Parts: sequence; structure tokens; C-alpha cells
Amino acid sequence: MDGLAGYILRRLMFLPLTLLVVSFATFYITRWGPGSPISVYSGQYRDPEAFARVEHKYGLDKPIIQQYGIYVERVVLHGDLGPSFRLRDRSIPEIIGPKIWVSFRLGLYAFILTFLVGIPIGVFAATKQGTWLDPFAIGTFLFFQSIPVLVTVPMLVLVFAAKLHWLPPGGFDGMFSKSMILPTVALSLPGIAGVARLARATTLVSLHEDFVRTARAKGLDELTIMTRHVARNSLVPVMTTVIGLSMVGLLEGALFTETLLGIPGIGRFIYESVNGRDYNVIQAIVLLSAGAFVLANLVVDLALIVIDPRIRAGRVR
Repeated sequence: MDGLAGYILRRLMFLPLTLLVVSFATFYITRWGPGSPISVYSGQYRDPEAFARVEHKYGLDKPIIQQYGIYVERVVLHGDLGPSFRLRDRSIPEIIGPKIWVSFRLGLYAFILTFLVGIPIGVFAATKQGTWLDPFAIGTFLFFQSIPVLVTVPMLVLVFAAKLHWLPPGGFDGMFSKSMILPTVALSLPGIAGVARLARATTLVSLHEDFVRTARAKGLDELTIMTRHVARNSLVPVMTTVIGLSMVGLLEGALFTETLLGIPGIGRFIYESVNGRDYNVIQAIVLLSAGAFVLANLVVDLALIVIDPRIRAGRVR
């Protein structure tokens, strides 16, 4: 336990450094671009004195290094992410919280569908190695993966909303409404091929292990071999790794899908914030995503340590 606790502590020690590097890079890049949130939201109003007063109020007239120092001090000492320039000084947590919840529910459906389809397809392809069904199963979903979301979403809307009138063309009416179907399918299609290929590769490795040959020599049927032996040794580590890292996507949302379908999630909000030079909002979302990614990596490593004793012996010392 001491070794595991020490491993966790060593990993967590890198989190503040990671967030510091990410925050500085984001801070510099956002302010390096043309324009400012004050000029964007002023519209036709062009009073230089008023501009100067507002920029001084938010500290935008200071050198960038000084601005960053003030930002870090405010975040670290007071936990204050700053106001939103675009939404009239509203606090960032109260803005992005509901939007993350919308994207989380949408991403959860897509997440479940991706694995419910991808894993069986991968296992099926592995069992059919050497036949035409193997490349056909994987190739079908690789075709969908190759189509950009900017093409997939309008096509789905055209067919199922405009022509067949089966589904609403966009919006968000709740987790159990028909409005969830189109974005779920659009988000799932690109990821199914990746899960299927990974499941196929790990299943092929397990199918050639000695314990599978022994199970067949004992007379066990293929269904028992696949469910009790192959699945545990190949699919559990795959699901642990991919699921852990995919959880970050539930926070980030889907920028293009939400924007095209008019879903008020975090993905669409990121697009609007970047267009509006809403520095503090962009900074907060990037920090949240970076922190979630680091923690997801840690959770994945810990899960693999618990599952595989070989990894535990190599990493926990």
C-alpha cells in the first residue's frame, strides 16, 4: 500500500506543473491573437477613452507577464477564475456548469453506444480472421470514421429530420428525448472503428495464448472460451484504458456537433467564447480539460495496476 500511495503522490506532484505550463501557453496564445473582448463586444461604439477605462478595469492594459501573474495569484490564492467578458461579468463556474452537464449527458450516450457496438465488432472480426468478414466489419466503420463530422451531421439531419421527419433537426429537450438520437449517432460513428480495431488486436493476441489452447483441449465450447478466458485477458485492459481517457471527452463536449445542431453544451460554448475573445472562459475550460486529462491518466494507470499484477510489479516500488 505504501508503494501504491507513493506512486499516486508522485503522479499528483506533476499536476500543478502541468496546469502551470498549460495555463501560461493558453494565456499567451489567446492574447496574441487580433482584437480583444472589449473591441468585440463594443460593436459600433468607438470611444478610445471608454476603451481605455474598461481595459484598465480588467487589467488588459498591463504587460502580458504582469497580467499572467495577477491571474495566477487570483486563481491560486482566491480560487477566482475571473469574470466572463462576453456575458457581462457573470462568474465562470455558474456559466459553464450547466453547459458541461448538457455535454456530459450527450457524451454519455455516445460513449455507451461506441463501446456497445465497437467491442462486439472487434471481437467478431478477430474470430473471422482470414475471411472476408474481418476486413468488411472493420472497413465499414473505418468508412464512417473517414467522413468529417461537418458532413455527417448535415446528412443525418437531411435524411432523418428533413426527409423522413423521424427526428427533430436540432436542439436539446432532455436526456430521454428524441433530440438526443442525432447527436449521439454523430458522435459515436467516428469512435466505433477505433474501439473495434483495438478490441480486434487484443483479442487476436489472446486467441493465440496457451491458456486458450488448453481450454480448447479440455473440450470447452467457443462461447465459454470467449466469455470467460479471452474477454477477461484482452477486453478488460482495453476498456479500462480507452474508457478512462474517453471520459475527458464527456467534459469537453463536441464542438462541431453541438454548434451545428444548436445544442447548448460546452462544445458550442467554446466556439462562441473563442470567437468572442472571452479570455477567462477559454482559460478556465482549458485548465479544466487539462486537469481532467491528467487525473484520467492516473485513474487508468491505477486500474491497470489492480487488474494486471505484472504492471503492478513494474510500477509500484
